[in-house]
Amino acid sequence: MGTESPETAASEKESVSNSAVAAAAPEKPLSADAEILARAQAGDHLAFAQIYATHKRRVYSLCLRMLGNVAEAEDLTQESFLQLHRKIATFRGDSAFSTWLHRLTINVVLMHLRRKGLNLISLDEALDPSPESGPMRSFGAPDLRLTGSIDRMTLEKAVQDLPAGYRLIFVLHDIEGYEHNEIATMLDCSIGNSKSQLHKARMKLREALRVPADEEVAK
Repeated sequence: MGTESPETAASEKESVSNSAVAAAAPEKPLSADAEILARAQAGDHLAFAQIYATHKRRVYSLCLRMLGNVAEAEDLTQESFLQLHRKIATFRGDSAFSTWLHRLTINVVLMHLRRKGLNLISLDEALDPSPESGPMRSFGAPDLRLTGSIDRMTLEKAVQDLPAGYRLIFVLHDIEGYEHNEIATMLDCSIGNSKSQLHKARMKLREALRVPADEEVAK
């Protein structure tokens, strides 16, 4: 029977020692948010209440921007959290939890609008722009003329007053940052349609925001 060399014995001893240290090392502790999420997924109602308190304002804000109606935004905020309660155990951490909740909320709002039978996208109008809309352009980034120098409250009011289809695409693209191909998938329309609706939304917003500015100058 052969004997092990001193080098081999030392290497095996070190390997066993490292394995023992790895096995004994404590797992990295969860962050406070991750711990609350894990508890909520396990059915802890207090943990779910904490998640609700943390995210309800942003969910409501998103619903209000998309719907333009306070009562409906309140109802859909509650519906979003009911859906979250049913589906929270399916969250696997492939994205940030806030991003996952964000998409869940958008889906809840879109389902609500479809149940109402609202015509989100008018293909004829989108593909045949009115003369006052000017030449069509392809928008791939937020319109800087509508951001940065406009009073936030005035802009939010103007956005809420947009027709439903225009408002949805403006919110999804210029506020929430979705690309046209993503919006087309969400709303079951073409990319060109999404770009057309965004163009019209921006034209209407510029017109709405120009009126208060002109009134202020007149004073």
